[in-house]
Amino acid sequence: MEHNDSRSYFLTHPAKILIVDDELDTRIIFRRQLEDEYEIDTAASTAEALEKLKQKEYQIAMTDLVMPDLDGLQLLKKIKAQWPQVAVIVISGKASIEMAVEAMKLGADDFIEKPVEDLELIKLMIQKILKVRWQSEEINRLRKILTTGFERTDIVGNSHAIQLVMEKVKKAAPLGTTIFITGDTGVGKERFDELIYRNSKRKEQKFVTVNCGSLPENLLESMLFGHKKGSFTSAIRDKMGYFQEADGGTLFLDEITETSLAFQVKLLRALEKGVIRKVGDDRDIEVDVRIIAATNKNIEEEVSNGNFREDLYYRLNVIHIHIPPLRERQEDIKLLANAFVNEFAEKYKKPGLKISEPVISILITREWKGNVRELKNTIEHAVAMTEHNKIIPQDLPGTIYNFTGEHDRDQLIPNLNTPFPQLKDNFEKNYIIELLKMVKGDVSKAARISEIKRQNLYEKFKKYEIDPSTFRK
Repeated sequence: MEHNDSRSYFLTHPAKILIVDDELDTRIIFRRQLEDEYEIDTAASTAEALEKLKQKEYQIAMTDLVMPDLDGLQLLKKIKAQWPQVAVIVISGKASIEMAVEAMKLGADDFIEKPVEDLELIKLMIQKILKVRWQSEEINRLRKILTTGFERTDIVGNSHAIQLVMEKVKKAAPLGTTIFITGDTGVGKERFDELIYRNSKRKEQKFVTVNCGSLPENLLESMLFGHKKGSFTSAIRDKMGYFQEADGGTLFLDEITETSLAFQVKLLRALEKGVIRKVGDDRDIEVDVRIIAATNKNIEEEVSNGNFREDLYYRLNVIHIHIPPLRERQEDIKLLANAFVNEFAEKYKKPGLKISEPVISILITREWKGNVRELKNTIEHAVAMTEHNKIIPQDLPGTIYNFTGEHDRDQLIPNLNTPFPQLKDNFEKNYIIELLKMVKGDVSKAARISEIKRQNLYEKFKKYEIDPSTFRK
């Protein structure tokens, strides 16, 4: 399932719209109607509009046809010539029918007649244009997948941090060079090494994974390079190592920092010379293997402390890809949680299972030291334990939500004699406070995570006397 499409981008990043009209009242009315959903800029003239178009990337420009300097037709021509990706809505008030028709011939995407009696019509028009834009970009994206072969199955996330990682992976995957992946435990490094392999030129060849930390030191060299019969007590036959098994393909060395300095010397030779030597053998064997290495440790500190050879680090670290922890991409938590619910609902035969909003609130305010792996285990526990069609807080593991009976029941429903609106307000206020704590007062981020429009958030700040700036310290 594709999670990083342009439609998701528009859902999490408001479209940028430029309103061009010499009448102040029109600019104010349109701004007020649209600013709760879109990022709005205004210009009082064609010249001002052109300057703003040079400085920012807009999805839509709305321009009056009759203005004192250059008219809207001239602006339309310049936009279509210099910024063809910008959709243009022309505003026809004093303009003649001929001008409106000419605007459509020049490529205007739609037009509005002033005075606008139904302001909701503007929103519908914009939604239609953005939908067409998304469909066009989606077709191009799918065509690109067909022509380049790049796909990101199993990688869930729309956060800016993950988008940056994906761009780097997309560039690095087909190159064939050595890649070093770093990131905390549980961030999904193994998912990204598989993604690199699937989009590489070696995807038809073998992909071999080795966890260096799980192999005893005395067996690691034998497992990777192989051994000759009789080279040690239990070597009763010749054995091919992982390097030979992956010849022509890709070898993933996980937890590479768990290897000894002595073994690192031999690994460096294999990488530099393209040859290995089996334990107990006296001849070299040529191998052609792409190496992807990974660690959950701070590799620079390991090198500085003398635990990892500097020359091997430089040899492995041709391209460095760092996977950010979940705490740095809270926007992805809801997406990941829903993806895991769908996965485990099928496993445990609970079709149609959803997550309740209180659970989402708990999940997005947690630090997740175990990252995606911890979140996945949490969701599997909840899916397995729930007896409802929605996962509720009591379904979560005790380490996430410690339900102890009456006390927690009182927290969920403090007093049945309390009016529901008051209970709802209490929950909403606490939710917003915890959310602002998590995002350190970033209102845009809070709006994306909560899916509450910025304007509505500010209304709630005023209602509950919450100052978001106090969370930025």
